[in-house]
Amino acid sequence: MTPDEQDHHFMQRALELAAKAEAAGEVPVGALLVRDGEVIGEGWNRPIGSHDPTAHAEICALRDAARRVGNYRLPDTTLYVSLEPCPMCAGAIVHARVKRVVYAASDPRSGAAGSVFDLLPSDQRFNHRVESEGGLLAEQSANRLRDFFRARRNKDQIKGTLG
Repeated sequence: MTPDEQDHHFMQRALELAAKAEAAGEVPVGALLVRDGEVIGEGWNRPIGSHDPTAHAEICALRDAARRVGNYRLPDTTLYVSLEPCPMCAGAIVHARVKRVVYAASDPRSGAAGSVFDLLPSDQRFNHRVESEGGLLAEQSANRLRDFFRARRNKDQIKGTLG
């Protein structure tokens, strides 16, 4: 598999994990961490169900990988995520020493890889730099997010008229 094919393959998996989040009523974001072509951690958004504001897909994937490898440092890894990481997740990614982040859709509200904040990779105040690239399967991810929030707004509007 070429590097581009590998990126596409793993981003497809991130989108599958996003579907798991959506099925649970969470914002549909999925993430996985890969080292040497092997998945070492997976996660999807779970803050609502777990009552944990830090249970973003990226954090869940980092926690899963850290448990599996027995170390919170995760060098030489690539994190694939269906939505641009937020500042909290960017901080965790830096602390874990992730080498590279590939994300699908940009987050115009709280993206920390260049959309709103530029924490990945260019903030020189950190002692670790993370390569970052976005846009892979962005349309699929953005459509899923848009549809999710549209359905949620419609549900809230219907509930408001009934009750």
